[in-house]
Amino acid sequence: MTVVLRSDDVPATSRRDYFHDALAAVIGPVAARTGGGNELPDQVRAADLGAIRVGELSASRPGGADRTRRHIQATDADLCKVDVVARGEVVVEQDGRQARLRAGDFAFVDLSRPARWANTGAVQVVAVALPRKLLALRAADVAGLTAVGFTGDDGPGALFSGTARQVCRHAGSLDPAAGARVGTATLDLLTVALADRLGRRGQVPPDVGERALVLRVRAFIEDQIADPGLSPTVIARVHHVSLRYLYRLFEGEPASVAGLIKERRLERCRRDLLDRSLGRVPVSAIAARWGLPNAAHFSRAFRDAYGSPPAQYRRLCTRARPG
Repeated sequence: MTVVLRSDDVPATSRRDYFHDALAAVIGPVAARTGGGNELPDQVRAADLGAIRVGELSASRPGGADRTRRHIQATDADLCKVDVVARGEVVVEQDGRQARLRAGDFAFVDLSRPARWANTGAVQVVAVALPRKLLALRAADVAGLTAVGFTGDDGPGALFSGTARQVCRHAGSLDPAAGARVGTATLDLLTVALADRLGRRGQVPPDVGERALVLRVRAFIEDQIADPGLSPTVIARVHHVSLRYLYRLFEGEPASVAGLIKERRLERCRRDLLDRSLGRVPVSAIAARWGLPNAAHFSRAFRDAYGSPPAQYRRLCTRARPG
């Protein structure tokens, strides 16, 4: 279930208490800090995904929050969280360290110890909260990562950052079972990102590392799907695994690696065929755009997947749609 709380939903006199409760629902008790007026977050969104909770805070004005020992005593001391900046700039402080985060960056916070957050302008932040015991890493190692900035530009950190932002955006459309699976995947990516920063990849249980690698491969396929040279061999080489190991990773998936590439290319083509603004673009050009330069092969594959050749599919579907 997704809960959305907006400042406009309550009278101005009640907003401070309202948002203290809202923030507590996402990360536990904190004291909202403002510039002296009533500058409070515009919206808080929260959802449970299995064992983790994701929340999104949007604020159009400067502000921040403090978590003190008094707040810690009022909640579960085993919780931790990760703050991912989607927009703006946030400063996170804990254990004598300070991380200045920009869009895409994130930081780990141990909620069993005091912490401080500040934003000097408009921000949008995604928080992923979870029991610390779920991290498959030594507690002493993780303690050294509090308020350390992680870049969202590349590597495991980029994959976790992008996933966390997407998960929060789409959490409301997931049923409980799907939400739990997505929560597990998000946790796996976080574990790998933390282990990578620590240089402790060997601490990550094999199943966690494998699930995270599958997600990395899927993200790579989405990013490179237009390249006609994309293949399982290329994917294995880029991810530094053998082709045999790559095939084994996908044995439990709905489609093989090659099948997934084909499926995603055809879906991109199908989407473009239904786009009225692309109505004058030849079918062959759309296929080539998504890595399928052989027109005859594309036509057969599309018919097998969707029941009609691409040109006929385009005509039938565009006629059936109003406007």
